[in-house]
Amino acid sequence: MASPPPGQQTEQPHLVSLVLQSKKALKHGQQLCSKANSLSNASAQCSLDVLTLDAKVKWITEAVLEQLKLAANVAKSIEHKRAQLDKQVKAWDAVRSQRSEALDNILESLGAQLVPPGFHQSSSGSSLFGSQHSIDGKNDNAIFNAQQSPSATVRDNPFDRHGKNADRTKWKTLRDFVDDSAIENVLDTLESDRTRLDDIMASTYDYPETLSAAISSIRDSLPSSSIVPSIEDILNAQQQPSELMARHLSSLTSHYEQMADALKESEAGEIFGEEDLQDMNRDTEELPSIMAELEEQALSIEDTHQQLVKAKTAAQERLTTQSITLDNLDELGEIMSDMLQKQQDVENECQELLDGLQERLLIVEDLHHRFIQYQTSFKKLLVEIGRRRQYKEAVEKFIEGIVLELRAMTEEERQVRENFNAEHGRHIPEDICLCIENPPTRWEVVPREGDVRENLPEVESDLLEQAKEKLAAVDVSSPGTESV
Repeated sequence: MASPPPGQQTEQPHLVSLVLQSKKALKHGQQLCSKANSLSNASAQCSLDVLTLDAKVKWITEAVLEQLKLAANVAKSIEHKRAQLDKQVKAWDAVRSQRSEALDNILESLGAQLVPPGFHQSSSGSSLFGSQHSIDGKNDNAIFNAQQSPSATVRDNPFDRHGKNADRTKWKTLRDFVDDSAIENVLDTLESDRTRLDDIMASTYDYPETLSAAISSIRDSLPSSSIVPSIEDILNAQQQPSELMARHLSSLTSHYEQMADALKESEAGEIFGEEDLQDMNRDTEELPSIMAELEEQALSIEDTHQQLVKAKTAAQERLTTQSITLDNLDELGEIMSDMLQKQQDVENECQELLDGLQERLLIVEDLHHRFIQYQTSFKKLLVEIGRRRQYKEAVEKFIEGIVLELRAMTEEERQVRENFNAEHGRHIPEDICLCIENPPTRWEVVPREGDVRENLPEVESDLLEQAKEKLAAVDVSSPGTESV
């Protein structure tokens, strides 16, 4: 075998080194390009995943917001119903205040109306209303009873106590003959039912606020408007490095092929000139800068891929969070159903209580009217007693006049008869007209058999005038009552 020329023996090891460097650079470049290509493909898939996840998040968010609007409407509905109920209760309270005040006023007025002792001191009962009619009208044992009224006391009173009752501070008033315990029972029951109404209404008082708080909590847990990176920009950002890397890889491939061909030609006896070798060296020396640029572009592609990975992770986290939000929304739906049912039950119960309270207000109003009639009738009783006293005195005066006239006539007749007998009696035989000696009949005017002389209680003039003035002021008169 012939030995190669000395120059060729020096050239060949150098070419082998250049080929190896070129091959190494090509393999490394292929690896970088392969990885970049995989990342680009993964980025495309990741982009699709990001868009899909983001669409799901937006769809769920919109659906949740719609449900929250419905929940807010439910909260407003409950609040509106409560407001309507509050309005009814306030209206009832206003009527109650008016009627209670009216009842207090009439009771105070009864307490100022004096009852002369002669109207009750001889009564066997301890109270004008010792056996009273029921306040609610269901039995006969509460407020009024004609058998124990002032007029009944007057009819039963056999005494006239005039002049024995000057100290009016010890007199009773109309209020003393009212059963305060029965009134207190009505008012206590009224207050008890009113308190119960407050308790029932309070059971749902915080419903609107609770619902609003739950709605706000769910709304706050919703992901904020996600800022998804522009997929197009990211993919475009990967396009330029990919193309650059492809060109660099093509250059590396060409360089390696050239070096490999040069090595083959050198082994075949081709001798390269100094200038060719310098070109080969220069091209090989550029490999590190090409590799650095390849790595830089590969990193650029990886960075954009990481942006998509982070966006996908964030979208997945938002979707996971919304899963919890949906659970909370389901729970809120159950709570709202319970609240609506409870609110309806409360409304029904409150309405039933309000109806009962309204009936009790009618009882209070009835008491007010009955006490007004009681006071008015008592004033008329005073006037009637005054009228009867006038009648009694007029009759007694008339009877007294008749008695005096009868006595005078009898005395005159007796004198005439005595004169006649004195003048003519001795001339008439005794057995003729025996009655001629009889004196005139003496007469007495007495009550009819079975009747007793009427005794009336004393009504002092100031009380009588006061009663007349008040009756005239209210223009209340009883048909058929004769004016005194």
